[in-house]
Amino acid sequence: MAVDIQPACLGLYCGKTLLFKNGSTEIYGECGVCPRGQRTNAQKYCQPCTESPELYDWLYLGFMAMLPLVLHWFFIEWYSGKKSSSALFQHITALFECTVAAIITLLVSDPVGVLYIHSCRVLMLSDWYTMLYNPSPDYVTTVHCTHEAVYPLYTIVFIYYAFCLVLMMLLRPLLVKKIACGLGKSDRFKSIYAALYFFPILTVLQAVGGGLLYYAFPYIILVLSLVTLAVYMSASEIENCYDLLVRKKRLIVLFSHWLLHAYGIISISRVDKLEQDLPLLALVPTPALFYLFTAKFTEPSRILSEGANGH
Repeated sequence: MAVDIQPACLGLYCGKTLLFKNGSTEIYGECGVCPRGQRTNAQKYCQPCTESPELYDWLYLGFMAMLPLVLHWFFIEWYSGKKSSSALFQHITALFECTVAAIITLLVSDPVGVLYIHSCRVLMLSDWYTMLYNPSPDYVTTVHCTHEAVYPLYTIVFIYYAFCLVLMMLLRPLLVKKIACGLGKSDRFKSIYAALYFFPILTVLQAVGGGLLYYAFPYIILVLSLVTLAVYMSASEIENCYDLLVRKKRLIVLFSHWLLHAYGIISISRVDKLEQDLPLLALVPTPALFYLFTAKFTEPSRILSEGANGH
């Protein structure tokens, strides 16, 4: 195969784009930024992203997709009130919005029209921050080689959030106006207003900390799910199994946290060795059991009553 000889590329993410190919002859352009959907290989040539995402990549995308859904559910529950019958319908609508947004996002991503994506392999943390690695050969002129080396794991999250926001604005106000009769006019749309705040926050979080979240999200899931489960059980004054079983809502919350525990464990282990990693899922009920066994020593109900009395 004949390849034209040119000066070597400087910088970690600069590469040469294929301009012409005729049989065994390949002609590449000057060293610069790779087109979208490509990244440099070891020889500094821009190559298309044609691999399938690994399990860990899908788990990361699942985590980023869950964030707005969990926040939707939290604020719906927070503002609906205990006697409101609209909370369930709003929960279902939020799930529908996020599910449809995820499907549309996959359909419009490369390859278009199918529910899977092509991606480039994530090799190191710097792949998420290529803008920090633009070379300056003469310390004066900067060669701009910023591109999405982790295509499409970085931008696909923004696309998903955009579809979530559009679907929410199209569906949720009509639903809330129809069924949220138990709430005051000022309270009906507070969960929607909350989303208008947390979506920009999630967008900035992905833009600035996407690479850090990619490596840290399994531990974030485990820590937050453990903390929120302990807070919920203490706030609900659950001190034994009977208190847990007396209401269906408590069981739903418990099983939801168990799913999050399992998600975090699978993300950490990556299920590289199935026979060794699957037994780790037996640890999922451990935090809840530990809480129930030790609740009699801490007496959450007494602590809450003393806090309410100002002692």
